[in-house]
Amino acid sequence: MFFTKVWCAAELTNSCKSLLLQQSHRPNYACLQLRNSFHKSRRGVRGQRLEPDPLAQLHIESGPLNAKGLLKPFLFTIGISTVSVVGCVIWEYETLRAHTSSLLRRPSAWLNAQQKKIAQFKSEPGPVRKWWNSLKDNEKVFYPILAANLLVFGAWRLRALQPYMVKYFCSNPAGSSKCLPMVLSTFSHYSALHLAANMYVLYSFMPAAVASLGKEQFVAMYMSAGVISSFSSFLYKVVLNQPGLSLGASGAIMAVLSYVCVQYPDTKLSIIFLPMYTFAAGTAIKAIMSVDLAGVVFGWKFFDHAAHLGGALFGIAWCEWGGTHIWANRDKFVQYYHALRKNDTSR
Repeated sequence: MFFTKVWCAAELTNSCKSLLLQQSHRPNYACLQLRNSFHKSRRGVRGQRLEPDPLAQLHIESGPLNAKGLLKPFLFTIGISTVSVVGCVIWEYETLRAHTSSLLRRPSAWLNAQQKKIAQFKSEPGPVRKWWNSLKDNEKVFYPILAANLLVFGAWRLRALQPYMVKYFCSNPAGSSKCLPMVLSTFSHYSALHLAANMYVLYSFMPAAVASLGKEQFVAMYMSAGVISSFSSFLYKVVLNQPGLSLGASGAIMAVLSYVCVQYPDTKLSIIFLPMYTFAAGTAIKAIMSVDLAGVVFGWKFFDHAAHLGGALFGIAWCEWGGTHIWANRDKFVQYYHALRKNDTSR
């Protein structure tokens, strides 16, 4: 099973890295410091001269944090979550309607034979189309998410775009742009290791989540978890008056992880480099959330523990409550299907 390749608890929570701030001489700005050894390459063996980090010269918006500044992010979080759920219901409805309509419009034997003859003269689909049709449902959701993250990761490499990346692709409770980065930061990674770890964990747990929820509900949960985890980070920073930036998909991935672990608590997981040691999924999520709770209580800054904890709690809530209410609409879809069949047979 894919679960046997999952990282240990510490690696599964590879974080939405918090970027430390150091006040500069300008009153409303702070210098951004990135502790990233990948961008400190040496010039020569003897000289040991370090190249300057291009992001060290960037300035980010900073200022006093207050509770009033949480109103717009809170409303934005509710709005994005509502749109995601409504879009999920419409997507499921249209998928089922298209499926039932195609079943009801079955051609006769003669017409079916003629269509097969016509199809023989049609050109074969291209390699990209063949590859896409061969993918599973979970892979059709994963690869667009991966492509979006890779695109944003490439944008971080362009120096001309870095000021805009810091402003719009890092969630910052003290910034002038608060709402849009809450979504965009979910697809933003500056470190290659951070990106690889998050995508590996997402790919490992996505098949079980998509099989349980369907791709429509999964997308709704993922998008909602992204903004909710960002708002959890905002709330924590405002309460403790600790300004800082956060980025990464870990908050949304924590929702996927917690959903799978709660939905299948007896599933055996193992450490990627130590496959002989196994533990239950229910135990794993408790340990991970305990670490994040300790990080919130003791103020650890290496990870954005508040975002992790918010995403995990949302995943558990979706498992216990959200999915059930959304799937209650299935009865309406079934009634619609029977109505179509009844009208078709009456003709």
